[in-house]
Amino acid sequence: MSAPVSPITALLAAHRRGDSCGIYSVCCSHEQVLVAAMQVALRYDTVLLIEATSNQVDQFGGYTGMTPSQFRDYVLRLAHTQGFPVDRLVLGGDHLGPNAWQKQPAEEAMAHARELIAAYVAAGFHKIHLDCSMSCGDDPTPLADETVAARSAELALIAERTARDSGLPAPVYVIGTEVPVPGGEASLAAGLQVTRPEAAARTLEIHRQAFATPELTSAWERVIAMVVQPGVDFDHSDVHHYDRQAAAALSDFIEAQPRIVFEAHSTDYQTELSLHALVRDHFAILKVGPAATFALREALFALAAIEDELLPQGEHLSRLPEALDRSMLERPGHWRNHYSGNEHQLRLLRKYALSDRCRYYWGEPRVRDAVDQLVANLQRHPPTPTLLSQYMPEQYREVVAGRLSPDPHALIRHKVASCLAEYARACARNQAAPRAVNETSAAVALSER
Repeated sequence: MSAPVSPITALLAAHRRGDSCGIYSVCCSHEQVLVAAMQVALRYDTVLLIEATSNQVDQFGGYTGMTPSQFRDYVLRLAHTQGFPVDRLVLGGDHLGPNAWQKQPAEEAMAHARELIAAYVAAGFHKIHLDCSMSCGDDPTPLADETVAARSAELALIAERTARDSGLPAPVYVIGTEVPVPGGEASLAAGLQVTRPEAAARTLEIHRQAFATPELTSAWERVIAMVVQPGVDFDHSDVHHYDRQAAAALSDFIEAQPRIVFEAHSTDYQTELSLHALVRDHFAILKVGPAATFALREALFALAAIEDELLPQGEHLSRLPEALDRSMLERPGHWRNHYSGNEHQLRLLRKYALSDRCRYYWGEPRVRDAVDQLVANLQRHPPTPTLLSQYMPEQYREVVAGRLSPDPHALIRHKVASCLAEYARACARNQAAPRAVNETSAAVALSER
């Protein structure tokens, strides 16, 4: 009996046959974002790929406090509550390697990375991005390509053995060293360099050689993508938008390679037209993360503004924006080394930067309590149509049309879903691209489930 075909492999095979389809990867752990992603995937009949990053989820808990098996169980519980079919859900691991331990000597860092890979694969994570591109404490800088590839192959061998010993389907792999900075650049002032086809060819060949062992021959056949820089990224306030002409040589290169597509990181805040173009140009795996939590923050701040206007005197207000900023000031580790400027500039960056470093703070007790208070207040005092029109006009139109509940959770999810739906439309089969860059796509009509 043959092994079941991976839904990712099937989709990418269809892409290579000429279908204009791809896969979008939601890199987030926030409950409201994940529920919105499930609703979007149901609406557009797509596979849902949810990825955890190596600093977010690891064998020690990561910044979410979840191990890979705990993250898997968390996502499966959400899928159950939403009626989302598990056979359309794929878990992936992003930037898996020694990244979190790169200040340690290489052998110590790689020992942790081996444990990390084993924990992810044993938990059923199917799509594995092998990222050993960073220099560790006693490594030269930059790291030789051959060392990067050798370490990636070492981790792939751990993944193969773990999947076999656990009775799980063999993983699919993503390789590549030209990885944009997770969460966006500090500045785009110096511009972006699209990966040269020669560099992509070298990466592919060096990894092929590293995988050329009896134990990894079949694993190489499951390398589905490589990470390159197509010329898309964002910093705290600006977005570098996709230029098809600048990436044309790179796109032509991959057409000559069997099976492989490109994976594009940091596609957050691209126009929907650009997302469609990226998929057509074989950047068939699109990663999104901060843009989804940016939309979440916009929704929560809009609801907090409604709460300020709506609640009568004497009611206990959530003061959510203030609670979030206090938590960021008290525990500045997630933003202090990323933002610079005077106090006024830092205050604006903490709240509104496209890099969305405030996403690390939604689980803080004070912030979580403020969100709960906000939701409870607006469930007792539902937003009036005029206030919805003022602060959430897109959601107002859906509420008035009877397609969306005014419940705060429904409003939040609709806001996030409007962002993720652009990716779903770009990746789904038989979806026409928008006709012009300035055409705004219709908002997805999603109600509280």
